[in-house]
Amino acid sequence: MSTRDLYTRGQQDLVWQVPATGSARFSWEYDDGRERLLNLYQKGKDKQWDGAKRIDWDLEVDPLDPLGTPDEAMTLYGTRHWDLMNARERGELRKHYASWQFSQFLHGEQGAMVCAARIVESVPDLDAKFYSATQTMDEARHAEIYGRFLHEKIGMLYPVNDNLQGLLGDTLRDSRWDMPYLGMQVLIEGLALAAFGMIRDTTDKPLPKQILAYVMQDEARHVAFGRMALRDYYRQLTDAELREREEFVIEGCHLMRDRLRGVEVLENFGIPKREAEELSERSEYLQLFRRLLFSRIVPCVKDIGLWGERLQRAYADMGVFEMGDSNLDLLMAQDEEIAEKLDAERFAAEESQRVAEVDSTIASGGAA
Repeated sequence: MSTRDLYTRGQQDLVWQVPATGSARFSWEYDDGRERLLNLYQKGKDKQWDGAKRIDWDLEVDPLDPLGTPDEAMTLYGTRHWDLMNARERGELRKHYASWQFSQFLHGEQGAMVCAARIVESVPDLDAKFYSATQTMDEARHAEIYGRFLHEKIGMLYPVNDNLQGLLGDTLRDSRWDMPYLGMQVLIEGLALAAFGMIRDTTDKPLPKQILAYVMQDEARHVAFGRMALRDYYRQLTDAELREREEFVIEGCHLMRDRLRGVEVLENFGIPKREAEELSERSEYLQLFRRLLFSRIVPCVKDIGLWGERLQRAYADMGVFEMGDSNLDLLMAQDEEIAEKLDAERFAAEESQRVAEVDSTIASGGAA
């Protein structure tokens, strides 16, 4: 079935063209490179995996409860709209929310793939080009996986959110080579990592848990790459140049915060847009979710050297300033460990099942 037929609303134009600016840069220096970045490049090569094989796609998913979302986490919970819904309608609401979340993950991963390819083209250093090439493949795999989950397990997609599309457009149209790093590696990837982690750590459904854990293992490297490259480069910039990038971060953070409300879902259930926005803003779960989503962005922004007074004030106004002291390296290490532990548990269970089958076969042969 065509993706066009699975969108919740008319998606007539399936191609979005963003005019490109900036220069393609070649480097004729093939021996020199930063050891940290080359080590990350080696890790990127070593950690490649096949989404068709590593993930157990035979696992069943209930489209009406794909993530095991509790009632209390639903925006409509406790409202007159929720009280009027029967069990089937509440299941449809869960399906739409999961579709909306994973659709934005999918669109964001395609954006990350395009941005990584842009970095390969525009970044001046060959070691960064090497790593970006591995990231481009990672993002392609992520888009493949999220697309397959939506097509095969949920059967519904949402169009790209306006705010996400706006940030992608701003990132790609900018001619400065560092902006795809800043827009994608720091803002979009940072926010996505936090969203992935919240679902990974709360869902009791094995298939989405696998998908999110394995994607996050890759994303931990991507954020490390952005931190290394931008930290080195931003030490060289003037105060005026740093302020320009801080303005971009502030605007991007507001866009990404506003992206998270899922108003499109409520509109599909017949709730007027203004009321849908009000209900979303009153949701205690959404407020908590929104705060935690900046747990990866704020310490990364601080780490790369964008920490001017106006940016600090903006984060204070958002209620996330204290997250600047979070241990980003620890969070990334935990992402790696969770994926590896999940692999170990899955393969141990499969080996145990295989041994049991062999023992059963031997016993049956002996009885004969």
